[in-house]
Amino acid sequence: MTGHPITILVVDDEETIRDSLQIFLEARGWDVLTAASAEQALEVLASRPLDAAIVDIRLPGQSGDAMILAASPRYPAVKWVICTGSMEFAPGPELTAVGVTAQDVFTKPVADMGLLADRLEQLLR
Repeated sequence: MTGHPITILVVDDEETIRDSLQIFLEARGWDVLTAASAEQALEVLASRPLDAAIVDIRLPGQSGDAMILAASPRYPAVKWVICTGSMEFAPGPELTAVGVTAQDVFTKPVADMGLLADRLEQLLR
């Protein structure tokens, strides 16, 4: 980890999901930024250093997985976690190559937010 406070980006087009994740993560002491689309997320990534991002797959415009693949080479230090409503989603070889494993995929609604936070902590060690 770096010397700056842990900063996490939440990317989801559903405002209630963004808000609930933000409140939960901020209660753990992390700085949280939000974006409603992949395009907004890329702007945030360009504007300040981030440690991790929680990304929905089904977003308006560019999909979350496409955004991760586009952003990973430019921001190699960012750890990626996927939070999706798709029960069938599994990271393919491209996502695996940038560090996203099955352990990094959570299905919405997340039944145990503590597990999500634990995974973020593991990734950020």
